[in-house]
Amino acid sequence: MTTQPVERDWEGGPVRYPDPAVEVLDERFRPYRLGNAAVERLFTGLRWGEGPAWFGDARHLIFSDIPNNRLLRWSEETGTVTVFRSPSNYANGNTRDRQGRLITCEHGTRRVTRTEYDGRITVLMDRYQGKRLNAPNDVVVHSDGAIWFTDPGYGSLLNYEGEKGEQELPPYVYRLDPVTGQATVVADDFVKPNGLCFSPDESRLYIVDTGVSHTPGGPSHIRVFDVVEGRRLTNGRVFVEMAPGTADGIRCDVDGNLWVAAGWGGPGYDGAHCYAPDGVRIGQVHLPEPCSNLCFGGVKKNRLFMTCGQSLYALYVEALGAQWP
Repeated sequence: MTTQPVERDWEGGPVRYPDPAVEVLDERFRPYRLGNAAVERLFTGLRWGEGPAWFGDARHLIFSDIPNNRLLRWSEETGTVTVFRSPSNYANGNTRDRQGRLITCEHGTRRVTRTEYDGRITVLMDRYQGKRLNAPNDVVVHSDGAIWFTDPGYGSLLNYEGEKGEQELPPYVYRLDPVTGQATVVADDFVKPNGLCFSPDESRLYIVDTGVSHTPGGPSHIRVFDVVEGRRLTNGRVFVEMAPGTADGIRCDVDGNLWVAAGWGGPGYDGAHCYAPDGVRIGQVHLPEPCSNLCFGGVKKNRLFMTCGQSLYALYVEALGAQWP
């Protein structure tokens, strides 16, 4: 994977169109790139931003600032950022369920929670077979209501992003039935399972493995699985290798392209990479810092929100997000 640094003013001044930070690598990406839309830095002052989740009915974005132990809210109407919840139990990944409620992975408490309409917090899962979860990381919700999440344990390795402590379980990927409360392990052969998302028709599930972060020579790729009856995974294979950096959060658009938060590859690599369904990297949004996660939002779900180490960015694209709602 070759990368080239991009010369670009990131301090808020006008950017000459077309924005050089939005790069076409394959002609299939050109229809998604808007010639008169630029990458915008919406907020800075984070220590490690994560977990963006769009709330269209409220016209705001909820996202995590893990080391600062808070959830933040960016308002589309005012452009301001306010504290949504503090402390957040070192929240990481966020999404919404089919009833529009916030689902959150909490590092500090090693649990997955749901925020009810009245603000109460319901614990959905904090143990498996009597043992504490490691530190849930990222989460998606299937159309049948089941909650799928990864549990690599980053939040229990150090005190900076959670509570340092012993990990009692292997780094599993889980499916949680919200009605019965029963959890099943859907993948057990990851070193550090991280971001995950379904294809638009939910026939495939993409899962990131960032095992290289703590295992020299470990995996730095995205795998894809076939989803059987909405409950099981089969035919796992590598979708794309991410060296010299790593992937993190991922989302699909309605055309089946995979948008990948990418970091730790240095200038010219860090940002959002777009992969066609055949695994070819067709486009890239260059950012001046590692990108941790992303989601689509806005009224038409055509605005790509990207959380990074210290900042929140956004870019209008002609792609439409596939995630619900």
